[in-house]
Amino acid sequence: MIINLKKVHGSSNDFYIIDENGLETPLTEESRRQLALNLCDREHDLGGADGILYVSDSEVALAKMRVINSDGSEASMCGNGLRTVARYLAEKADKKQFKVETMKAVLNVAEDKPLAQGVPTYCVEISPVSFEKESLPLNWTASQLIDAEVPAFSETLTYSAVSVPNPHLISFVEPADFAEQEQLSTWLNSDNRYFPDGVNVSYVQAIDSDTIFVKTFERGVGFTNACGTAMSASSLMARLLNGGEMTKKVDVYNPGGRVQCQVYQTDEGYTIDLIGNATFSFDAKIVISEDFKKSTVIEQVKTDEEIAYQKMAGEAARFVAEHQHA
Repeated sequence: MIINLKKVHGSSNDFYIIDENGLETPLTEESRRQLALNLCDREHDLGGADGILYVSDSEVALAKMRVINSDGSEASMCGNGLRTVARYLAEKADKKQFKVETMKAVLNVAEDKPLAQGVPTYCVEISPVSFEKESLPLNWTASQLIDAEVPAFSETLTYSAVSVPNPHLISFVEPADFAEQEQLSTWLNSDNRYFPDGVNVSYVQAIDSDTIFVKTFERGVGFTNACGTAMSASSLMARLLNGGEMTKKVDVYNPGGRVQCQVYQTDEGYTIDLIGNATFSFDAKIVISEDFKKSTVIEQVKTDEEIAYQKMAGEAARFVAEHQHA
């Protein structure tokens, strides 16, 4: 079977978009998983990716997005990926604002003002938000884990847990504390008594009341250049724990660049807008084997969008370096 795909990224968190409406044969759950294992391998001729974003028809929105990670597992949501799907659908349907169905919510998306010259930018809704331990799930003595000490995690840091709806564990740290992150993250995504389904682990440096740096170990992927729901959850916790004006956007830096987040408080709780790049790297055409385990690239056409994005990312990296060595 021939498959057309688009390589994209949000904050250098990279994916392939596959529009299932354009396929000659419908995909099964197993073929979607095998495609992710195959194409996302970093040794693949296309360079691999963090996951595949499958686009299909929806009865309640313009389209539906499913996220299959590089290890074949499915994520509830992906904020960075949703921005790229929003752009893909906006250009396909000639719309600037609409809704996209995800696993647990129907979310608003819209074209936004560019974060930098030549950087296509989209705003996507991140919700639902829950602090209840059942939503993660989390085995914990209290109903919520917010800014609490967990001796099994660290002797010095405090942690908060929130689902958006992906599960996130967040700690505000100093630059030296990032050295502890990998060991904890690896443990919490293997056999442990706290997060039976694993969890995204983010260590966050508060640069000022409206600026943070987020480094995330993503469940099903490992360390990523950025995780959209992690940056959104971290922005929410920054507002709740560190203050700042709720009406102001949070500037969020990450190893892959930067985004902005806007936190809203409603009668029902919280929602978050995630605003960032939706970069298209190339279009490709592949031939896939019947078992979906092997693929051959027959066409690849690159864009020139990466130049503008890398300029912005370079500026972001210099800003972070200055504040981590101050």
